[in-house]
Amino acid sequence: MSDHKFALITGATSGIGLELAKVFAKNDYNLVIVARNQADLERTAAQLLEQYAVLVIPISKDLSRVESPFEVYEEVKRQGIIIDVLVNDAGQGLYGEFILTDINREIEIINLNIVAYVALTKFFLRDMVQRRSGKILNVSSIGGEMPGPLQSVYHATKAFVTSFSEAVRNEVLDKGVTITALLPGVTDTDFFRKADQEDAKMVKEGDKADPAKVAQDGYDALMAGEHKIVSGLMNKAMVASSHVMPDDMVAKQMHKMMEPTNDPLRPQQ
Repeated sequence: MSDHKFALITGATSGIGLELAKVFAKNDYNLVIVARNQADLERTAAQLLEQYAVLVIPISKDLSRVESPFEVYEEVKRQGIIIDVLVNDAGQGLYGEFILTDINREIEIINLNIVAYVALTKFFLRDMVQRRSGKILNVSSIGGEMPGPLQSVYHATKAFVTSFSEAVRNEVLDKGVTITALLPGVTDTDFFRKADQEDAKMVKEGDKADPAKVAQDGYDALMAGEHKIVSGLMNKAMVASSHVMPDDMVAKQMHKMMEPTNDPLRPQQ
């Protein structure tokens, strides 16, 4: 299909995923981009083609549906595309107390943040190991390094992603494939609007990272074969401190940072 290598990127129409697509295109990778909105996919594909003159193949799938990763893999194989780099980026969260949030939405988030990562990694990793060549970038979060009151399910899914990535990386160390986990902090994307989290103190009052910088950090770490990269000096410090503090103290601190700024009467934890 092309002499260029292919990168498959999920969640590639916005945020860090879009910036990752740009970085790969800039480095002469053809792209398979996956997202659920067909119009956004077509707009993004046209933008990337015009700017970087690479082949861009859009696949519209809702990865919160369990069958979708299977369908993505089958479509890639049907088109005869060899994926050299898999980037699992698509992910969402849900803000609020766990006893009040929507369990159906949380199950969708678990499917998107965990099941899709696991399925796509398994499918494409098998092919990579057979060729003894390939790279996988799993976008996790510094949230996976600490408990996250008011974002409990999201933080837990990202803890899974980081642990999963480290474990499978170890299994394939001698098989010509590397797996890298990218751990951003609060980043200037649409994530918080979708999670209904825009009023949280750490979002409204804190500094947000540039998604282009996060994407470049992830790309550089992936190409260097690193196992994990925490993007941003402040995030590195936050993760380091969370590792030496008791978990209950970290949870208490995170709860305060997650409290909504528009509810001054809400009791502090």
